[in-house]
Amino acid sequence: MININNLHFSYSNTPVFSGLTMKLEAGKIYGLLGQNGVGKTTLLKIMAGLLKVDRNVCEVSGKIPFKREPNFLSDMFFIPEDFVGPDTVVNQYAKLRGEFYPKYDENKFKMLLSEFEVDGTKKFTKLSFGQQKKAILSFALSTNTKLLLMDEPSNGLDIPSKTQFRKAMSQSANDESCIVISTHQVRDLENLIDPIVILDNNGLILNESIERISEKLNFRLSTKIEEHAIYNEPTLGGYVSVEENYEKEESKVSLEALFNATLQNKERIMNLFNN
Repeated sequence: MININNLHFSYSNTPVFSGLTMKLEAGKIYGLLGQNGVGKTTLLKIMAGLLKVDRNVCEVSGKIPFKREPNFLSDMFFIPEDFVGPDTVVNQYAKLRGEFYPKYDENKFKMLLSEFEVDGTKKFTKLSFGQQKKAILSFALSTNTKLLLMDEPSNGLDIPSKTQFRKAMSQSANDESCIVISTHQVRDLENLIDPIVILDNNGLILNESIERISEKLNFRLSTKIEEHAIYNEPTLGGYVSVEENYEKEESKVSLEALFNATLQNKERIMNLFNN
């Protein structure tokens, strides 16, 4: 679905990516993780064709995103973190813009609005930030595009809405779609995103499925710091330890612990998954 090969990108004299290479496949919901400033939003904008890079460095289904061709735009949707709706009635917004998406499903849109408890007869400007977020999420999922890019989609959502969001996402994913979610709220999406992509200032650290992560690493609760562990994180009742899974034990992957362990032990994690 997405091929990025030796991507270099800078804002003025500030480099963001220096030789980033990665592939994202259809049929997946990718979690894009990284500290502030490593380029997560920039990468989403490059995939969406909002930022220009050299030709053939980034391709989506064989297309060059920055060309912004109609057959690319009609099969891609991008939700920015700071989405602010126009001074337009939500239902009218969906009706007008839905015409640009061949697979747009109006019934699905209305169903999602209802489940999110958003009044589609109101203007975006009359809704709270969280309500606006739920309205655009409903429309994005209803376009049924092959590529869906989301920047911090759970920000502004209350707890019931986050639950509904996870449900809607799991129902919308299919073998032909590729969904990329950039987030700091890993606990909100822990049972949804897979594979996991972790970036740092030097580029890609990790791009692996939850299954392979659980094969290589063991996550467990310990009453004390484990000296041989890759990472120990204090928690109620002791420590969450991330260890190499020598014994091939089964454990539930903690995305928060994985992220922190990866940042503190980049070379060890990269070597572990490259071997």
